[in-house]
Amino acid sequence: MFGESSPGFEGRLQTMYVKNSHELLAHGEIDLRRVLLDAIEFALEKVDPYRLTKQLVRLNGDILEVGDLHFDLRRTGRIRVIGAGKASFPIAKGLEEILGNRISDGLITVKDDETRVLSRAQVRRAGHPIPNEAGFSAAQEIVKIASAASQNDLYLAVFTGGSSALMPYPAEGLSLEDKQQVTRLLLTCGATIREINAVRKHMSRIKGGRLAKMMAPATIVNFTVSDVIGDPLDCITDPTVTDSSRFEDAVYVLKKYDLWPLVPESVRKHLAEASSDKETLKEYGDLRVHNFILANNVMAAEAAKTHLQNQGFNSQILTTSLEGESREVGYVLASVLSETRLHNRPLKMPAAYVLAGETLVKLTDSIRNEAMGGPSQELAVAVALRMPDHSAGIFLDTDGSDGPTEYAGALIDSRTREEAEKLNIDLYTDMKQHNVTEVLKKLDDVILTGATGANVMDLIILVSE
Repeated sequence: MFGESSPGFEGRLQTMYVKNSHELLAHGEIDLRRVLLDAIEFALEKVDPYRLTKQLVRLNGDILEVGDLHFDLRRTGRIRVIGAGKASFPIAKGLEEILGNRISDGLITVKDDETRVLSRAQVRRAGHPIPNEAGFSAAQEIVKIASAASQNDLYLAVFTGGSSALMPYPAEGLSLEDKQQVTRLLLTCGATIREINAVRKHMSRIKGGRLAKMMAPATIVNFTVSDVIGDPLDCITDPTVTDSSRFEDAVYVLKKYDLWPLVPESVRKHLAEASSDKETLKEYGDLRVHNFILANNVMAAEAAKTHLQNQGFNSQILTTSLEGESREVGYVLASVLSETRLHNRPLKMPAAYVLAGETLVKLTDSIRNEAMGGPSQELAVAVALRMPDHSAGIFLDTDGSDGPTEYAGALIDSRTREEAEKLNIDLYTDMKQHNVTEVLKKLDDVILTGATGANVMDLIILVSE
């Protein structure tokens, strides 16, 4: 259970299921849904950015310690907190509690569903995953703060996953509408987050390390949480770190997914005709930048595995690099459970399998505006279609929002398919049309958490006994 003082994920995970909440399986068997909820909650606690920030950062008199770094605050100018993202608030809150009024000012941008405030830094709310005017306005204010840096200033940057949408600042010659149109296309074409970010960074005035250049000659300390497989900093906290992608990569991505003719002409011109001096930051040079990744999906998966082992399950992490289309991945995961039930392998029962990563859903033009669901929810339905007896699964987007929905994911078991049939619900057709949210709501199998503050991609746990 999260401590009362933690402003990260608060309270237990709440599922919408009612009918089967206490008698999910036959009499005498383990309540697998409760096992899954407890395991997920334990994992989220271990990647709580607020708690991890307070572990990493210490104030000893006038000395600020960040890991192995030491800053003498008697010789430090202004301390300013800036950032944007789904996990930015709990990090900023932790920093404020440590430093108090030593923080001069700052500004962070969060999603609309984050309602809390800070005492030293402003909190702005903006649109996600599609950028909006509120995010653009906040980005302009952050640029003003960054551009006012002096030699002895210390900038504590808290850019986390979601910052690309929450802090839009179109490059010269581009508009916010251009960014919105390209974002919509990228999010539904099947591109990976690395590919999406390669395009977004090269349409921005501040991403790809450009904001770091504005903060020179101040010192920058980046605090972030990884929401990308492999923890590449330039895809996690890209405004203040070097970038490995180039303009030609952005063009390649748009052409690869047949989007080049669909994006505005201004975007094509900007990307195709950019000169080398317009490139993103490739080397820090004289910039003073320090980076700390507080949490990632490996930590969450390992925590879930440990918890399940302590509950008596034979547990294994299958992967922390899960990728692929939700439907196809779901069929494979269901086959693992079937193998366990039929042949007691690859793990002997009771068995628990943990996976982490990020699946995707590719939408066609004909249903793009009609579909309602998220990758984790669609993955859950795919597994439910082929799930064997005495099994269950939880599929959670750890930030608390799966796709464009208000739900974090889904919790299913061997009875989900049976319950759907009783209600005349065609799970396969709804999955094919990508309308899984309403289906899962009718089955009382969606999970509602609100903003968790823990943004380490998706976490999946499958159990069989």
